[in-house]
Amino acid sequence: MRRHLIVTADDFGLHEAVNEGVEQASRRGILTAASLMVSGPASEDAVRRARRLPNLRVGLHLVLADGWATLPPWAIPNLVDPQGRMDDAMFSRGIRYFVSRTVRSQMAAEIRAQFRAFAHTGLALDHVNVHKHFHLHPTILGFLIQISRECGARAMRVPDEPPWFAAGVARWDAVAYGSLLAPWILWMKHRLRAAGIFHNDQIFGIADSGAMDEERILAALSRLPVGVTEIYLHPATESGEAIAESMRSYRHADELAALLSPRVRGALAAINVHRGGYGDVLQHVGRSLA
Repeated sequence: MRRHLIVTADDFGLHEAVNEGVEQASRRGILTAASLMVSGPASEDAVRRARRLPNLRVGLHLVLADGWATLPPWAIPNLVDPQGRMDDAMFSRGIRYFVSRTVRSQMAAEIRAQFRAFAHTGLALDHVNVHKHFHLHPTILGFLIQISRECGARAMRVPDEPPWFAAGVARWDAVAYGSLLAPWILWMKHRLRAAGIFHNDQIFGIADSGAMDEERILAALSRLPVGVTEIYLHPATESGEAIAESMRSYRHADELAALLSPRVRGALAAINVHRGGYGDVLQHVGRSLA
């Protein structure tokens, strides 16, 4: 079985410094894909840049917490504040998404609106994923699978990180959390396959979110598994709260430097791996999904 690698930048459209980082990493680094926040403050700038980056595959970074909604506040009053922003209280949001039919209806409407907004960009939809991996929530996953099929999305990220990667930086909390989630991740993959939606086999970037520097990418490449692997980062030319209040500890500039690193490019050139976006992998492996 061959190795396939997708290197993705999340939060495309959140800030112009993120967009600039994505452009630099696509032109001069190892970045192959980006996930667009269609209602992000800098989304229009992101789309303009994407149109002039022929090698960048762009997907939808669906936001259901800690970000801006696409629909107006009056249409989804249970999801947003009067300014149209969703808070980052994911536990309480998760409960409401599960127990309230009204909230679920508004959530489904917002998911569809974000898919429509992406379609209006004219960009080819390479993949879909969810901000903060909120599609681990079973209710969100169910709606997302249904709406993805309606909207023609063919690939979705599964947040399945090998335990050894988190253990390498002594993130035992992440190792334990990943172990607890393992049965659900298997079920998640089963549901996606049953729905005809392609997914990655594993991912790197969860335990070190915001800190995927040169050392960590080299560590991932040194033990790159067979199958389809995604490495995701948050590159930008500025770091931390300059990008977002909730990202104070994020080292965006270090992640950008890693994507541009000659050492990383050399390590990648030394291994036999097919690179691209999800669509490129699908084409390369010749899988036909219903």
